[in-house]
Amino acid sequence: MAGVQARRRLTYPAPVIEAPSLEAFGGQSNTASLRSALLKAPGPAFGRAFEDPAYGFLHACDIDVAQREHAAFAELLASLGTTIHLLDAEIDSPDLLYTYDPLIVTDRGAIPLRPGKPNRAPEAGVIEAWTLDHGIPTAGRIEPPGTIEGGDTFWLRPDLFCIGRTLRTNQAGVDQLGALVGGDVRVFDVPYWKGPAELVHLMSVISPIADDLAVVFLPLLPVGLWHLLRDLRYRLIEVPEAEYPTLGCNVLAVQPGVVVAAEGNPRTAAAMAAAGAEVHTYAASEIGMNGSGGPTCMTRPILRG
Repeated sequence: MAGVQARRRLTYPAPVIEAPSLEAFGGQSNTASLRSALLKAPGPAFGRAFEDPAYGFLHACDIDVAQREHAAFAELLASLGTTIHLLDAEIDSPDLLYTYDPLIVTDRGAIPLRPGKPNRAPEAGVIEAWTLDHGIPTAGRIEPPGTIEGGDTFWLRPDLFCIGRTLRTNQAGVDQLGALVGGDVRVFDVPYWKGPAELVHLMSVISPIADDLAVVFLPLLPVGLWHLLRDLRYRLIEVPEAEYPTLGCNVLAVQPGVVVAAEGNPRTAAAMAAAGAEVHTYAASEIGMNGSGGPTCMTRPILRG
């Protein structure tokens, strides 16, 4: 029976699986079984992120808590069948923790992106070095003046790719990534909302969790995307406004209908369970709310399917 499950707290580091090389990569989906993923544990840069207001952290980071939360998150994914690879790199950007944004993995290889947030510029190269070391070819990359972040991209079908045009993803980035991905590429303008200080990525307002089911925050959902979801006969789980700031809309599917979500969003979790989803939660005070990144943000899928 579907339900909401809380996870016990773990000491850091949590046991994860690290393979020296990869036999497979790809899986152009946001909901197929998450076979392997790349994560980055909080390090010194994350611990001092609040010292620079440009990073947008809400308060001084408790690095011990952040590391325990991340270890528990990694172990939760491993317990659900995902092989976890930890990125062994540290740069000045605290946002490297959010590995979904700097690079995407397609069936043809990796595509390093070009984040629109200035401090994130070096991150794509760091993750590309990891993918190359693990046998994943580079299928192309985003060049200036293009900017685009992974949080503005997701797959609805293996040949249906969605991109959000936002304050960090410009038209040049959209055009380049669309050409590299190929197939049916749909572009949606995401609302300005509260501006750069509280940036909205496309995936801030939608999380597909099965082939016909998505978690959405309707007040910010692009109308064109709403029409597309309706045409594809998606069922929509609406996130209440009170749970939007606590990452209620940021949900990671590890299998179709099996999801990982941040604690503290009981109405959204209950709605997902009522729709037939199996919901697992984790503590996210430091790695989530403080840095404004949910489970999808912290997870770069390497292989799905």
